[in-house]
Amino acid sequence: MLFSRGSNGRRMLRRRRDTHDLRWLSARAWTTRWYPQGIDIGERGGRRTLAVSWFRQDRTGHHLASRVVLIDTERARHIDIALAIEDDAGDLQPAQIHTGGLAWFGDRLFAAATGRGIWEFDLSDIRRVHGPVARRVRGIAGRWWPRSALVAVRTRVHPIDLRCSFLGRAFDADGAPLRRVLIGEYRRDDEGRIGEFTIPEGTDDGFVAHERFAPGIPRMQGAVRWGDRVLVSQSALKTPGRLWTGTRDALTRHSVPLPAGCEDLALDPDERMLWTLGEHPRHRVVRGIPFARIGL
Repeated sequence: MLFSRGSNGRRMLRRRRDTHDLRWLSARAWTTRWYPQGIDIGERGGRRTLAVSWFRQDRTGHHLASRVVLIDTERARHIDIALAIEDDAGDLQPAQIHTGGLAWFGDRLFAAATGRGIWEFDLSDIRRVHGPVARRVRGIAGRWWPRSALVAVRTRVHPIDLRCSFLGRAFDADGAPLRRVLIGEYRRDDEGRIGEFTIPEGTDDGFVAHERFAPGIPRMQGAVRWGDRVLVSQSALKTPGRLWTGTRDALTRHSVPLPAGCEDLALDPDERMLWTLGEHPRHRVVRGIPFARIGL
């Protein structure tokens, strides 16, 4: 499904087969400057909306900026929101983080800042900036483009004693959202850990740790929980990713393949869908997998 260009959205291709696939119809399908990473589902303007995080890098791999792309799943439209911080002078600077996972609670968006805790952004105060500020928060050095940008500003940094490579939400067995998240570590060996935390309520509160476990799975990219069932994504280079499911101490590999270069996971109880995405250029997809295919 194609939709028209405009300031309120850009187009994507939507396909429904045994999965619900959204694909980019622009240079972001193949660029090596930006990479998609995290995903979660929420609501924006009264409509169900997917949030997908991206990070921008230079040719040396240095992080330059990050953004969240909000996708209207029914209309296959999307808009970009740059993630920014305020410096000591009150000026906006790009959030130079990997954004390996997202957790969206109302107007609060939490992003995994690998090695630097969890960063929180306020979606109730989206700002439009122009000119040099717009280019700076998007990590762009050109003089003329873009002329403006939407920006969400960081409100807090939450220190966590894990590497914070990815971040996913938890639900009870009936699909009711819990104010808990799973935070985990990407490692090439099998020593990566996952911890479950309650999110902070007040401005003086922090994340409260609960269970912590090491599933023995290398290259973990995302984790979510539904009742007592944990789901973990595992990347496998250029081949399809792997989904692991089960209780914390008994995860087994599921037969459903994930996209090549798979990243974060998100549970969507309303549409009964597990969402994930692939990061590899020319193979990028935002994919919804029906719960029926994974036994939920």
